[in-house]
Amino acid sequence: MERFGHSGDARQPVVLTIPGLNNSGPGHWQTLWEETRGDCERVDLGSWASPSRNSWVTRLDAAIRAADGPIILAAHSLGCLAVAWWGALQSQAYGWPVTGALLVAPPDCDRMETPETIGGFGPTPRAQLPFPSIVVASRNDPYIFFERAHSIGKNWGSSFVDAGYCGHINAESGLGEWRFGQALLEKLIDNAHEQASAMRQLRPAIPLAHQERRLAALRVNG
Repeated sequence: MERFGHSGDARQPVVLTIPGLNNSGPGHWQTLWEETRGDCERVDLGSWASPSRNSWVTRLDAAIRAADGPIILAAHSLGCLAVAWWGALQSQAYGWPVTGALLVAPPDCDRMETPETIGGFGPTPRAQLPFPSIVVASRNDPYIFFERAHSIGKNWGSSFVDAGYCGHINAESGLGEWRFGQALLEKLIDNAHEQASAMRQLRPAIPLAHQERRLAALRVNG
């Protein structure tokens, strides 16, 4: 059974930012987006230094339920795994209320050398996400091999973007407000508006078709 009905909500999506281990500090692109964009809100996952998969997924679910209108998730690092687990464990109609996700620098939680602090998020979910998504990976990310990131994105049904050599795509990468990432986010926002428009166009046809079927049945029975 689907938890959420599909909608043609035309409102501007709210962007929920989902940090990774140890949260995102002052120079992180997530923090800068929250300060400058006006459409971003951080999800407080709690236990930033000692994350628990179940706790993070529960808190993310609460934030999604509390949001009013369409939602886009902008996750970094371990936050991407929280999103993937939410998608695997919860049932939502495709594309609603989460209409898209930007998943930046997911770590590989399946390697033998994975730190214990994030190992509980493995094995990495393989289920396709119930919303359009973009996985962004760096070629010199110390927490995942580039090819592995591509494989994870393929399993999730995500578009894959090569970010070049940007480390872990965090504050230390010196990206500032990360205009490239914002352009990807805008693509997801535009796609959400297109989906909403298509749903609104379909709505009038549904009761009309139902009415036509009833009239046809009356003619046959009469």
